[in-house]
Amino acid sequence: MIPPKDIIHINPPELSAAERMFLPQIVEGLWVTFGHIFQKRRTVQYPEKKASLRIENYRGVHRLNRDPQGRVACVACFMCSTACPAHCIHIEAAESPWPDREKYPVKFDIDELRCIYCGMCEEACPVDAIELTPEYEPVGLTREELIFDREKLLEMNDQTVGIKPRKDPKITGYPNTGIAQRTQTGTSSHE
Repeated sequence: MIPPKDIIHINPPELSAAERMFLPQIVEGLWVTFGHIFQKRRTVQYPEKKASLRIENYRGVHRLNRDPQGRVACVACFMCSTACPAHCIHIEAAESPWPDREKYPVKFDIDELRCIYCGMCEEACPVDAIELTPEYEPVGLTREELIFDREKLLEMNDQTVGIKPRKDPKITGYPNTGIAQRTQTGTSSHE
């Protein structure tokens, strides 16, 4: 049994006749609708015209960046695949043939259909090897065509290298990961 002191009585508010018929809400909804009718149109006739993007923070298809010697910049640290919430990055590492790093990726696959384009892989990479480009039109007839392997990711880098310059990581011991590439492409070097 509930004690009477714990019972709270709530009286419904007194509504006018207009409020009982939802007239204020209907008028407010029509006001919003008419406001949208007279606004400037934002619709773009895709694919003839394309919407302008904020390239600095747009997250599209991935790319694997190259180091100043033209090799893949990835050091196979597995931080991107660990940080990925969709588990769409798969890396197989091997001992590096180059003296400036311990490992490099023999196999680097990203399932672009499974990816949620959150940018966690880009943030986790200590050498800025993986980056999301402004490219948003990957086309494939099968699922396998949209699993980007290392070569396809490097090809995406070659296509988009001048669009979004690499950042230069300050915390790693890997020298010149971003500066040399930016000077080669003629893009700015400010961060």
